[in-house]
Amino acid sequence: MEDESIFHGSYDASVNKDRVADIVSQWHRERPDLDPTPLLIIGRIQHLAEALDASLRPPFAAAGLGNGEFDMLAALRREGEPYMLTAGQLSERMLVTTGAVTKRVDRLIARGLVSRSVSEVDARGRVVGLTPAGLTLTDQLIEEHLANEAAILRNLTDSDRKALERLLAVLTRHVLS
Repeated sequence: MEDESIFHGSYDASVNKDRVADIVSQWHRERPDLDPTPLLIIGRIQHLAEALDASLRPPFAAAGLGNGEFDMLAALRREGEPYMLTAGQLSERMLVTTGAVTKRVDRLIARGLVSRSVSEVDARGRVVGLTPAGLTLTDQLIEEHLANEAAILRNLTDSDRKALERLLAVLTRHVLS
């Protein structure tokens, strides 16, 4: 039998019962000296991240894009015309190393979705830009991607969404600061 006293605040087992809650209950039973309740948040975020990736990535895979390649196309598209950034700027916007950017650029050049050219500002520098095919594909995929995300969130009320947005922003600032 689950001891709900381990769940601080207004924990409602009938609403919040899932595998993570079961794990927390097991840890509480086996190690009552520890507070396993952080798993109710962190464990769920980790589990959710894996499930979201699995449900959001298939359209990119169907388009022949690996993980991260759509992120690069989207970063270029969000920049606006002329849809160009340096490798360093892409690295910053995608939160990856410049080495990871280079590998993705090479794969996307091979597919004809981006180009690499000499910077007009600095002849020693290079810029990466969307090709017309890259722009078309990105515009198609972002529509499908946002529709998938909206479908995932469809059962949340507007109030729930706003609360979740706020709480995730607070947690993100705290963790990444």
